[in-house]
Amino acid sequence: MKDKIIEKANDMFLNLGFKSVTMDDLATEMGISKKTIYTHFQNKTELVKATTDHLFCIISDGIDAIVDKKNGPIEELYAIKAFVMHHLKNEKTAPQYQLQKYYPKIYKALKAKQFEIMQECVIENLDGGIKKGVFRKNIDIQFISRIYFNGMIGIKDQEMFPMQKFPITQLMADYLEYHIRGIATEKGLKILNNLLIKE
Repeated sequence: MKDKIIEKANDMFLNLGFKSVTMDDLATEMGISKKTIYTHFQNKTELVKATTDHLFCIISDGIDAIVDKKNGPIEELYAIKAFVMHHLKNEKTAPQYQLQKYYPKIYKALKAKQFEIMQECVIENLDGGIKKGVFRKNIDIQFISRIYFNGMIGIKDQEMFPMQKFPITQLMADYLEYHIRGIATEKGLKILNNLLIKE
């Protein structure tokens, strides 16, 4: 039951927003009593933490599986983007923004975990790209990996990029292209342009 509550809450939070969904809404949607939810989670904050941890694990495992396929550094980045967007339901409700605003402690802890995982993944990706000749040899891997992470967090800032003007799917696509164009060799740009034709 605990897992079912986490899965349904995750779905509702991503579609409707962390702030909008109440424990009553969740109980009604699941056809269970609120008391059942409180048996597993003392309060909504605890439930929010459990759902964000759950989603973090799913996304981390999925990224690992994509990396294991060794499809090529640029193809890998596009596969990860598609996978993450699918699991975040294309971020219709700007969940990161709501999490930051209403659950700052959970947001801060999650951001630190994301940075740790993403740093490792991006450094491997950049390193592999240099070895394969699709990324320039003279790039500073530590700098690029951090600026890439910072940009990923930055484009989700609702004040800077309001969703009405910048739909998240387009924003992610534009940011990824911007990142690759900044570090790609001629060989890398050919791969990128072929991928953009298919997008």
